[in-house]
Amino acid sequence: MKVFNTITRKKEELIPLVPGEIKMYSCGPTVYNYFHIGNARPFIIFDILRRYLEYRGYKVTFVQNFTDVDDKIIKKAKEEKVSEKEVAEKFIKEYFKDAEALGIRKADYHPRVTENIPEIINLIKRIEENGLTYTINGNVYYDTTKFSDYGKLSKQNLEELEAGARVDVGDEKKNPMDFVLWKNQKPGEPAWDSPWGLGRPGWHIECSAMSMKYLGETMDIHSGGQDLIFPHHENEIAQSEGATGKPFAKYWMHNGFINVDNEKMSKSLGNFFTVREVSEVYDLEIVRLFMISSHYRSPINFSNELLDSIKSSLERLYIAKNNLKYLLSKAEEKERLENEVDIEESLLKHKDRFIEAMEDDLNTADAVSAIFDLVRDINANINDNTSKTTIQYAFDLYMELAGVLGLLSKEEKNLDEEIEALIEERQKARKEKNWALADEIRDNLNGKGIILEDTPSGVKWRRA
Repeated sequence: MKVFNTITRKKEELIPLVPGEIKMYSCGPTVYNYFHIGNARPFIIFDILRRYLEYRGYKVTFVQNFTDVDDKIIKKAKEEKVSEKEVAEKFIKEYFKDAEALGIRKADYHPRVTENIPEIINLIKRIEENGLTYTINGNVYYDTTKFSDYGKLSKQNLEELEAGARVDVGDEKKNPMDFVLWKNQKPGEPAWDSPWGLGRPGWHIECSAMSMKYLGETMDIHSGGQDLIFPHHENEIAQSEGATGKPFAKYWMHNGFINVDNEKMSKSLGNFFTVREVSEVYDLEIVRLFMISSHYRSPINFSNELLDSIKSSLERLYIAKNNLKYLLSKAEEKERLENEVDIEESLLKHKDRFIEAMEDDLNTADAVSAIFDLVRDINANINDNTSKTTIQYAFDLYMELAGVLGLLSKEEKNLDEEIEALIEERQKARKEKNWALADEIRDNLNGKGIILEDTPSGVKWRRA
């Protein structure tokens, strides 16, 4: 498999540090609210990377953190007159609800900042012992001028880095790009004892400490959204390698941005949507299929029109699944027809295309296309005359590939009721001589693989 490594800016063969094993870390949410559709993209993409690596036989250890102490969480707690812990607990639970609806599996480990304070303090002490920090008023800063490789991930010049630097604490830093490792306690804020006094961790240090706890000082893959390249991941490299002297991650993978209706998503534009809000209108499996219908490194545009199109595509996939289940339920055990070996070989070629796409930097767009081509091949060659053995082969292959992408795992949808309702609506349109609507409904059903037959005893329907 080849993946695009952000740090080298090229595709590289994925060679694990330990043969047969992959250690992965992906940045998780700051739990002060429901996560938005921009967050959903890396959560879905790197869930699929994990699934695919496991499918190919790797033993994967996957870690995703929760930032459960942060300025935004503190602000939310004050607004709601509850503790920071209550805010974090609430939105961690809500995260899992939305993640499950998106088909995202739980990580092997979901460490929280508040449960790893000793590990964070020990890591800061190691960095300090290596002469890479300075302390002002109880705030511990990383001195970026003392780390010669600073900027190697983002590959920006000094002016660009200074413009993008996230200011963590006041203006007391020696250099604009320096960042805080430990924050001195402010009145009313949660704090822990440390060698530098009462305080709490800075934003960046948590990921280094928690990833090392579960994955060691060097991991195989570190992933996240493109917006995290600088400063977050750049700073993770500086503090981790500044402490250990070893490479922090062998491969860095980042997904592209999401626009909404061709504009950058922002609260000020009113086009900022949480996944929970989207779920009130669309089944979140539609969002998952939308996210993987483009290459993960490409920017994508989020709109109702695109989701409606994806909804129809997902319905076609479920109809194919249900058609195969229907054929299986009716099929009898019998000898395979002479051409069925050729049919199975033809179907298997779609699996080869699927794997070829996924091996090429997780090209889910082409993998999805391979699945739709498989559906067309199944529809053309599998019918009620096909042996049960070959129908089962087609079904198993179809569900195997869909499962790698985390699709079609829900219980069979009651499509029969939906179809009957559309037929009734068409009959009503015909009585009202609304021929355009009647034809539109018929065409819609045809697109779903449903054939209508007007007979003297009424309208009958069958699956194509």
